Amino acid sequence: MAPEYNPLAIEPKWQKRWTEDKLYQVTEDPSRPEWYALTMFPYTSGDLHIGHWYAMAPSDVHARFKRMQGFNVLHPMGFDAFGLPAENAAIKHGIHPYTWTMKNVENMRRQLKTIGAIYDWDREVITCLPDYYRWTQWFFLKLYEAGLAYRAKAPVNWCPKCQVVLANEQVIDGGCWRCETQVIRRALNQWFFKITRYADELMKHEGLDWPERIKTMQKNWVGRSEGAEICFDIDGNTGQQETIKVFTTRPDTVYGITYVVLAPEHPLVEKITAPDRLNEVNAYIESSRKRTEIERLSTEKEKDGVFTGAYAINHVNGERVPIWIGDYVLLSYGTGIVMGVPAHDQRDFTFAKKYGLPIKTVITPPDWRGEELSEAYIDDGIMVDSGPFSGMPSSEGRSKVTEYLSDKGWGNFSVSYKLRDWLVSRQRYWGAPIPMVYCQNCGIVPVAENELPVLLPTDIEFSHSGESPLKNHQDFLKTTCPQCKGTATRETDTMDTFMCSSWYFLRYTSPGFEQGAFDKEKLKYWMPVDLYTGGAEHAVMHLFYSRFFTKALRDMGLVDFDEPFTKLFNQGTIIVDRQKMSKSRGNVINPDHYVSTLGADVVRTYLMFVAPWEQGGEWNDSGISGINRWLNRVWNLSLEEYRPSGETDSSALKEFEKNLHQTVRKVTQDIDSIHFNTMISAMMEFTNFLTRVKETGLVSRKDWDEAIRCLLLMLAPSAPHITEELWQLKGYPYSIHNQPWPKWDEAKTREEELTIAIQVNGKLKGKINVPATASKEDVLKKAMEENRVFSYLKEKTVVSTIYVPGRIVNLVVK
Repeated sequence: MAPEYNPLAIEPKWQKRWTEDKLYQVTEDPSRPEWYALTMFPYTSGDLHIGHWYAMAPSDVHARFKRMQGFNVLHPMGFDAFGLPAENAAIKHGIHPYTWTMKNVENMRRQLKTIGAIYDWDREVITCLPDYYRWTQWFFLKLYEAGLAYRAKAPVNWCPKCQVVLANEQVIDGGCWRCETQVIRRALNQWFFKITRYADELMKHEGLDWPERIKTMQKNWVGRSEGAEICFDIDGNTGQQETIKVFTTRPDTVYGITYVVLAPEHPLVEKITAPDRLNEVNAYIESSRKRTEIERLSTEKEKDGVFTGAYAINHVNGERVPIWIGDYVLLSYGTGIVMGVPAHDQRDFTFAKKYGLPIKTVITPPDWRGEELSEAYIDDGIMVDSGPFSGMPSSEGRSKVTEYLSDKGWGNFSVSYKLRDWLVSRQRYWGAPIPMVYCQNCGIVPVAENELPVLLPTDIEFSHSGESPLKNHQDFLKTTCPQCKGTATRETDTMDTFMCSSWYFLRYTSPGFEQGAFDKEKLKYWMPVDLYTGGAEHAVMHLFYSRFFTKALRDMGLVDFDEPFTKLFNQGTIIVDRQKMSKSRGNVINPDHYVSTLGADVVRTYLMFVAPWEQGGEWNDSGISGINRWLNRVWNLSLEEYRPSGETDSSALKEFEKNLHQTVRKVTQDIDSIHFNTMISAMMEFTNFLTRVKETGLVSRKDWDEAIRCLLLMLAPSAPHITEELWQLKGYPYSIHNQPWPKWDEAKTREEELTIAIQVNGKLKGKINVPATASKEDVLKKAMEENRVFSYLKEKTVVSTIYVPGRIVNLVVK
């Protein structure tokens, strides 16, 4: 009798052995090809749920597979440990953020170790520790030296509940990305990174194996538009000559301008507003400050505005058009001014109708006879009432008008972007302090590199004032100017936590290195990341920022590659009762329960079998029980005695070898292409086949043992503990995870006979079996002789035949 499969004894035993033997310790080895497989590290929320496992276990399977293929694999793990939740926990529970965070790290590390992954824990990084954020601060200084970090007063997104500034990317449908509270606008001095300098490069993804939707999302976030910048003179109220500039993608409509709109916060508004319009304009400005950018740009919000009493002169026709302010125009986008062409922009059309502004058609719709438009015509047509350009196709007019404006000095060709610079200031404690000081004599001065890290003080008091609690900590606040040695104050804002995660993948290559953020030689060996896995929700935040960061470091000469992640794979989501898991719904699946009852191998294997990894699927207890039964079958099949019948059967051996080699090929191809569910299905089918073979005993013990050996090797990445135990019980040398991946013989995978489906006019009419070497002519002949098909074809004419080799014959008849 085979010993009973007991995962609760087997799994901790092997995890302990692997740790003691440093089986998964990784070092650079130039004699082997490297493979850097990285899963997005988790935030230190306290507990791993099954969604974390769904991100981590399958990625470990693929990394193990590459290791068995002979690659030197780096598959590290760490913790994204700064952030607002820790600070909120400190306020709520009266516990220090560091204590709360490190307690969570300890628990999550324990949970992660039960997965049985090949993480080299000597390479762990924790972003809230000084030995890490020292280098986060160093990178800030380097960005500042390169002119990529700057301080400016700007309207910002403010979450009144979290009491923190949010980047545009962190405002979702007008709400805070963490707590969903409606965001408001405030003006504050902030630190920014000049990500816009890399706008064009960030739109390009050449050489990257990334999902198309992620590339599209990033391109849309950059929002590059080609057009013209057009100048207008202001008439009235300023007492001096003023010029405004407008960016447009439709310079062909310039003759149709009937008004101009400025953003309410534009500095010219105060200068140009007529005295009798001042009260209404100021009231509108105050009202707009209470609306977020998302609300102001919402397509559902009715566009409104007020007239300033000033006018702009349209140079192309000399017309005097009114200047309005409207909060659907943002100072941070383009020039903060838009031209109103209501006949050819639906937003402008609606605005003009609301306020009785003229609507002047300058691009003709098809069959237009001069009648009033019922809606804006936004397509191309023939230009009319457009001076020398009348009669010209508008598609041609765009460039011709811009050339004309340029010749006259009234405009020029221009490019505009939706992308804004990355706001990195956060008015909170639990983040990496920004390493800058303010001196009355020297102004803004960077902290000297040899004084890093600027440490967070441990004795801190929290409040709901909206200011950083560091502002009230005198020992932190007061310092010495690095230049003049006079009295100075520290910057009290900390960095956006996305700064920490924009370079952590570099630190994994040499986490203990003290002479720099990374060892350049080790970085050169490992980077860029070969396979990066994680959620698609990071498309325009973490992934975008990491790409910017890498390109900036490249231009500083710190790295020699353009992109951090060569291949990106986004896993789907595990749902429960057709809903996403959440604590509020009470449907969070804790993996610890299943690991402590069924074992980690069962959980790992089920997560790969439940659905295609990129799609995600429904958690189902009966499904995981099925996987448990299957692994028990593998256990018994591997250890129970095989009794050959003693009969020689060459056809049975051929069938046996064909199934074995087909399975090795299928599993190899599926695991390599990240089709984990079909990989598991293929091994299940193979165990069913082996069960039938065991009953007949028609192959030799040697052939049987080889099949079991290959099955264990194929299963090892998915279920590392049970396969290690079986490998030892079978008497093979330790460890199965150091063995080479099995190979298949293509000649032995070939079918001797093929089953061909026969369709007539696309409908299945029968099937035939033909030799695998049969020609197309032989297949077609036999297809038309098949009984049902032969009867159906009587008194009909075959007008064409379609043959998909080895699969289908389709006869088109009439």
